[in-house]
Amino acid sequence: MKNPIEIDHLGIAVRSLDESLRFYEQMLGLTVSQCETVAAEQVSVAMLPAGREASSPRIELLESAAEGSVIGKFVERHGPGLHHIALRVDNLSAVLERLKSEGARLLNEPRRGAGGHLYVFVHPASTGGVLLELIQK
Repeated sequence: MKNPIEIDHLGIAVRSLDESLRFYEQMLGLTVSQCETVAAEQVSVAMLPAGREASSPRIELLESAAEGSVIGKFVERHGPGLHHIALRVDNLSAVLERLKSEGARLLNEPRRGAGGHLYVFVHPASTGGVLLELIQK
């Protein structure tokens, strides 16, 4: 039996949350549902639901919270833009076991991130060129 998978969010690296939020809130009419700084990741995050239901996909704006952070380095190399796609899975442990057995390259062990969600990143070399975040529902 396959695990149902849903889009959780699209992670967008930005230079400034304040500047980016002007666009998403004022021009698109989205509303921030959550803002926080994840110290372990050195990132400040703003979540904007992109649907009518609580479980709708979200846009996650990511701003570097410290010099040398992963998001800061990404923006330096590539400029602002799509950083990753996050998928919700029913059983993160089972998905990780399957990925490991097939030789997928994982970038971290499961850990807590924004909103307290348990997540793992899968290297773009294993996903066809996209950084993929898997999140436990």
